[in-house]
Amino acid sequence: MTTLATPRTGRRASASAAALALPSAATLLALMNYTAPMAVLDETARGLHAGGTARIWLMSAISLGLAAALLAAGSLADDHGRRRVFVIGAAALAASSVACAAAPTALVFVAGRIVQGAASAALLAAGLGIIAASTEPGPRRAHATGIWGAMLGLGIALGPIATAGLTAAGGWRLWYWTTVAASLLLAGVAERTLAESRAARPRGLDLPGLLTLGLGVAALLAAVTWGRTGWTRPAVLALFAVAAVLLAAFAAVEARRREPMLDLALFRRPAFLLSITGALVTGLAVIGVMSYLATVMALVLGLSPLAAASVLAIWSGLSFLAALQARRLPARLSAGRLLGAGLALSAIGEVAMLGLAPGGHWWRLVPGLVVAGVGSGLANAMLARLAVGSVPADRAGMGSGANNTARYIGAALGIAIVGAIATGQGTGPSALAHGANAAMLASAAVAALGAALAFAIPDRSA
Repeated sequence: MTTLATPRTGRRASASAAALALPSAATLLALMNYTAPMAVLDETARGLHAGGTARIWLMSAISLGLAAALLAAGSLADDHGRRRVFVIGAAALAASSVACAAAPTALVFVAGRIVQGAASAALLAAGLGIIAASTEPGPRRAHATGIWGAMLGLGIALGPIATAGLTAAGGWRLWYWTTVAASLLLAGVAERTLAESRAARPRGLDLPGLLTLGLGVAALLAAVTWGRTGWTRPAVLALFAVAAVLLAAFAAVEARRREPMLDLALFRRPAFLLSITGALVTGLAVIGVMSYLATVMALVLGLSPLAAASVLAIWSGLSFLAALQARRLPARLSAGRLLGAGLALSAIGEVAMLGLAPGGHWWRLVPGLVVAGVGSGLANAMLARLAVGSVPADRAGMGSGANNTARYIGAALGIAIVGAIATGQGTGPSALAHGANAAMLASAAVAALGAALAFAIPDRSA
């Protein structure tokens, strides 16, 4: 006998589906946009007349916006409504994408990308909070967060390919106009279909915390980016000092506030500590090196932007599939142990890719891309699970914001460090290959260290 849903149950099912589908779609769009310059960095830099240091900012500016805004976005979503912040984020992504599409100079483009990062922060933090608020702990939430984590890999897979294809069809600016249309559509559908949710007890905006964290991350990223011109230059050392003071001030502000943007007491929870440590290592050791790989393949191996993006999709596509299937793993395996396994596989894959050289073949990278892709997907799924499972239920936005803040601080630093190492030996194909191999080896070492920490930290979240 077939059971028909009543209008009320039909609406609940529709709302539940939207609470997973829209945050997942937003994550896909945000990550596609995040990776937009990967395969077309040369074309974008030429169009904006950007030099060597400016190229690193073209790649890493969006990470700065993400890292600076994620915690604030999570707090605002918890306090003022996750749907509201989600819709505002989509509208802001549309507006900032207009700035990027029409940018006459590298400075305007970088500013637009920073705002894109802040808008993406609202989508990611509010979106994961919406998922957590609409699913109870257990298999349903594991399934939902696994799908959300899979969108990270799928976005990284499709972003460079879509950008390269649109660049070939109509220029690098075409991607950003496409993002405008997609963001406006997302905002409109979310406003109509998502149910509103918020924390029972609002905490208010932590403006001192927001300023000290954002400015501290900006100073640190600027120091690492400009360090490629000389690590002991007075300006670089001064930026490192400013970053240290501001980040220490952020910790002091959060420790003294009654309702902090980031509750430092959460670091006493092993699962939360795993969430933050794993996300930081993922950004630093995985996203950082993979963000440069398409450009390296184009300049060292002579691949076209579309071909380089397609090779990179071996890694990111498998990351998507692995995250999607992670829910099938036995429940007795804790999220922390699986996170450690994912980071270990990422390290092994990066080691397997060593040996880049002019005249080499792209298929030489395939085994390493396969192993690293599986590891990245497993880590993404476990990080999403830890992000919402390691904090109280009414602080899902804080958990999501803290996790993603750590991820994109790591990514911003990783891109800057990999760029500095990869170009530190010169700009010719041989020098770039040597630098890229050194960067991959360093990234593999960091990923292996992260895996060891994940295995060492006790995880009671399972």
